Order: sequence, then C-alpha cells, then structure tokens
Amino acid sequence: MFSKERRADTINGILFVALFALAATQISQWQWVDQLGISPLIIGIVLGVFYANTLHHRMPEAWLPGISFTARRILRLGVILYGFYITLQEVLMIGWIGFIAASIVVTSTLLIAYMIGVYILKIDKQTAILVGAGSAICGAAAILAFEPVIKAKGHQTAAAVATVVLFGTLAMFLYPLVYQWGVLNLDAHGWGIFIGATVHEVAQVVGAASDISQTVSNDAVIVKMTRVMLLVPALLFVGWWWNKSNHTQGKGGRRELTVPWFALGFLAVVGLNSLNLLPTSWVMLLQHLDQFLLTMAMTALGMETSLGKLKGVGIKPFILAIILFIWLMLGGYTMVSLLI
Repeated sequence: MFSKERRADTINGILFVALFALAATQISQWQWVDQLGISPLIIGIVLGVFYANTLHHRMPEAWLPGISFTARRILRLGVILYGFYITLQEVLMIGWIGFIAASIVVTSTLLIAYMIGVYILKIDKQTAILVGAGSAICGAAAILAFEPVIKAKGHQTAAAVATVVLFGTLAMFLYPLVYQWGVLNLDAHGWGIFIGATVHEVAQVVGAASDISQTVSNDAVIVKMTRVMLLVPALLFVGWWWNKSNHTQGKGGRRELTVPWFALGFLAVVGLNSLNLLPTSWVMLLQHLDQFLLTMAMTALGMETSLGKLKGVGIKPFILAIILFIWLMLGGYTMVSLLI
C-alpha cells in the first residue's frame, strides 16, 4: 500500500477523502444543521455514499488503497484519540448510580439487539451487533469501533449508522417534549441520568438535555461519557466472543484471538487526559483532530458502499432499531426510577 510505487497514489486517495471530510465539517457548521445536532461523521458517510453511487468512476482506481487505509487504519487512530473527550474525574462525579445505569444500558441493549436481530428478525450477526452498538454506546463512533472487530462490510456499517441518525435525532426532539408534558416522575438529576444513559450520539445527548436545563445537561453528558468508557470492555468481550463463536483460526489450525488493541489505546488516552498534563488548548485541538479523523473514516466507509448492497440489508435493521429505541426509553426510565 505504501510501497515506493504506490505511495503517491495511496496518499492521493487519503487526501481525496480528507477533502470530503472537510466539506462535511463545513456543512455541519451550518446553523440549521448544527441545531439538528447532526455531526460531521453522519454528513461524511452521506457524502461518501452519494459519491460511491454517482461519481466514483471519475476517481483513479489506483487511489482505492488510500480510501481503504482511511476506513481502517485512520479509523483506529480516531477511536484512540476519542479518549481526549473523557476524564476519569468526570465519570466519578456522577457516582455509582450513573455507572450502574450506563452498564445496564450497554449490556442489555447489546444483548437484546443480538437476540432479537439474529434469532427473531434473522438479520446477519454483524448488522445486528452494529445496530446494537450504535444504540447502546455512542452512536456512529461505536459503530466505527466495532466494524473492524467483527469484520463488517461497508453497507452493514452504513445501515447501522442510518438507524442512529433516525432514532437519535428523534430522541433529541422527543425527550424535551416528554419533559414538558410532565409524564415522567423524574427530577433534574434523574432526567440527566435518563438522557445520558439512553440517547445515541454525544451531540444528540447535548441537544436533548440543553433544551431542558444546564443541570440536566451536565449530568447527561457525564453519564454519556461513562457509556463511552464502556466501549473498551465491550470491544474486548465482543472481539473475544466473535473469534470464539466463529472459530477463527491462525496458522497450524490454532484459534486466533484478534485483540482490538486500539481499544486499549483509547483507555490509555483517557488515563492521560485524566492527569491534566496537557494544556486545555492542546486537548481541544486534539478533540478537533479526532473528530476530523473519524469524519474521514466515516466518509471512506461511505465511499465503499453501493446502494445495491445497502438495499440488500432491507428494512429489518430499522425494525430492530425501533425495538431498541422503545427499550431505551421504557427500560431506561424504569431503571433510573429504581436507582434514584
């Protein structure tokens, strides 16, 4: 890929994706897009899918390794640097209730997604897990993190991301309405835990909670970051289980265990960020860099996705996402009510 003969073409492919990611970043800053809480990651995959199904023949084929490199290697770097959004101090601030709530949501949602998706809806394992990860942990970023661990295809990733866009956006508008109706018996602290534990994307959590109050917003973000922290054990467990259940073998017939080392890198970055060794301006710069790298990865995945393959996934991932959305709202409310 980076041999002397192919290096220039691979770099051109990476830069080509970067231009799309830059466009996605600019679009995400438009006022109406920002108000909807649509992240550049989502816009990036939309632009990528649009390109893959319209103008892809105009790109030199020699640039394809650059797109593949972005969708896989740069993706891993993006997941690692995502740790700069979190500190252990923030997680500890919310206490044991927030941690228990986040743990129950992540574990139960992944389990429900797999059981219903695979055994009832007959969805392929990868799509079921990706839809579950997007709903359970942190939306598109979690889907990106799980994609290489379970060896998912681009169209499976795109379908899972589409469910996050639809139901995460719905949650962002629905939760403030439910709060105004006063039908849920929760105080500000309870609402913060409820929103942080059940809404998909970080941006969608902020959008939903900020429409209620600053107290709710602060608690919601901390609980959401706790869910993000649980990405590491979830990735390690799913990686171990995936290789065991699919009998992945290495040389000599021995079972091969693929450890998602980037998940451990993510945890290391969280630890570094928790020490407050870097100036705030540097951390903010790294956060912006990370968002751009993840946008590049999402765009590259979109560029590998044809609508023909996406249609083949069908409507079942959305049915699964509806079930998970209902579970997150009803099950999440019941759980928070019992904990506080």
